[in-house]
Amino acid sequence: MALRMKLSAITLDCPDPLALAAFYQQATGLEPHPKSDAEFAGLQGEDGLLIGFQRVADHRAPTWPAPEVPQQLHLCFDVTDLEGTEARLLELGAGKPADQPHADRRRVLTDPAGHPFCIVGS
Repeated sequence: MALRMKLSAITLDCPDPLALAAFYQQATGLEPHPKSDAEFAGLQGEDGLLIGFQRVADHRAPTWPAPEVPQQLHLCFDVTDLEGTEARLLELGAGKPADQPHADRRRVLTDPAGHPFCIVGS
């Protein structure tokens, strides 16, 4: 019998939780968790999913696609305007690696702490 579990949180290690939460808040429109602070910040979705950001003093950003520091986590976001969303995320401080597999329908970007994530055109 399969277990029935509901995903309730995803947490990313980073050097500055409040700054990374601000980036994702601007990118997603999710509301800040009221107990966010300099050690752990969170964004709360309407469905209850929390995206958390926890301070790690010796955080090493992933080196995707190079394997020296693994990507650790990979988020994907569906978007209706791939080009426009990419431009706005770059304005907010996202990075864009040179390696772009399937660039016609998805873009790999990195958040300000270096975590790769994708935006996928729908």
